[in-house]
Amino acid sequence: MDREPHLFAAPHPVFATRREFLKLTGSGLGLLALAGLLDKQGLLTASAEAATALPAIGLPTTAANLNPLAPHPGHFPARAKSVIWLFMNGGPSHVDTWDYKPELIKRDGQEYKGFDKNTGFFVDQVGPIMKSPFAFKQYGKSGTWASEIFPNMSRHVDDMAFIHSCYTETNNHSPALFEINTGMNRMGFPSVGAWVTYGLGSESQNLPGFVVMYDTLGRGLPKGYAQNWGAGFLPGVYQGTALNGQGAPINDLNRNAHMSDAQQRSQLNFLSRLNHEHLQQSSNDGELAARIESFELAYRMQMAAPEALDIEKEDEPIKKLYGLDDKRCAHFGKQCLMARRLVERGVRFVQIYSGGEENEKSWDGHLNIESNHRGFAGETDVPIAGLFTDLKQRGLLDSTLVIWCGEFGRLPLVQKGGTGRDHNPHAFTTWMAGGGVKAGVHYGTTDELGHKAVENRVSINDLHATILHLLGIDHTKLTYRFNSRNYRLTDVAGEVVRDILA
Repeated sequence: MDREPHLFAAPHPVFATRREFLKLTGSGLGLLALAGLLDKQGLLTASAEAATALPAIGLPTTAANLNPLAPHPGHFPARAKSVIWLFMNGGPSHVDTWDYKPELIKRDGQEYKGFDKNTGFFVDQVGPIMKSPFAFKQYGKSGTWASEIFPNMSRHVDDMAFIHSCYTETNNHSPALFEINTGMNRMGFPSVGAWVTYGLGSESQNLPGFVVMYDTLGRGLPKGYAQNWGAGFLPGVYQGTALNGQGAPINDLNRNAHMSDAQQRSQLNFLSRLNHEHLQQSSNDGELAARIESFELAYRMQMAAPEALDIEKEDEPIKKLYGLDDKRCAHFGKQCLMARRLVERGVRFVQIYSGGEENEKSWDGHLNIESNHRGFAGETDVPIAGLFTDLKQRGLLDSTLVIWCGEFGRLPLVQKGGTGRDHNPHAFTTWMAGGGVKAGVHYGTTDELGHKAVENRVSINDLHATILHLLGIDHTKLTYRFNSRNYRLTDVAGEVVRDILA
């Protein structure tokens, strides 16, 4: 009878050969010990910076994986250290806010000949041209035209750079939200905040690098939900940390009442030791590194987050500056005040959403643009103006890039069945301020009705390239390899809008 061949055990899948096993374990233990010594000496961050000073910054390395949120240098000196993005969810009407069009008054009620009815979302509800229900005035030395619904923000127009010629590729909320937040109009891609923290890390090691605040009045999340601030294919540590709209800002932040600090620290040390041993076997495993850092960050946040989010420590004049004494805007004022406290403590990227999911519970004024926009402007005008004043008096505006926009604009026509406006992907206004932006300038124009961007058109890729540039990042070099190709926020397009740079 034939004898069965002797079976040799195959090497562990992590190692191709026994020789590789000995090599990695021997070197890995030494590197682990070295990392511990560097950390005790406070030199680990410097090592991470040196290791990530590459053409494509943020690429994972063994040193960087030990702390994925360690601050990294950019490609060139940055004008802005942090970002506060004020997102008017639902699509604010540019012709009723910052893009004054007197031609709408002259042609009010007239048919818009040659208009493509497929432009908006409701193709069977296209009405005639409609003038703005709001009065416009000029403000500041720049002579900026602004709607009456922004009496407080209008006092700061000389600090803003307006881009009137923005456009997007879709007329539907979810894909438009994905596009302006991730550069792609489909789900699954990293958000701007995730790309920024991947590329630069965070100055704060006790708070998340990327924080999101959504509607606190029970109106829901923006359409697309957490995909709007997700990390996509980047390691999970870079995704936005969303603060709860109601109740405790962060769930499960406090440790178990039956566990002492020493016991929790002992648990985390043991878990960290096991995870780091595994990380040595799986070099450049971004997901594992993110998991390790998430445990440590959660522990550090138990002390830092409650203090950072405790606006009750602010003086009464500051609370009033943000409108906390006004029920109409107190909820958004609290978020703007928390945003200032977060960037003051080194948080890299903060995004605040005004408005929730359903149409009339956001800036989506299909039925009545006058009541819709007046209501949401009333919630945001005082807090945003207060944020401007507070950042300036604390010397933070120069290092903080403030952005205001929605996902698209609105048509210059009335939507049949009401006094509202349908979606307009062809034109919307974005303004930026602080963080290296030229003050009191206007870039790009729309046609005489505000229907389409016609001069110096600015795509979403261009907006993203400009934001990254102000943070010291070359958008063509911030890449991440996924599915055998290098991805970037701006895909294969994008030009920096240099005319708005100081």
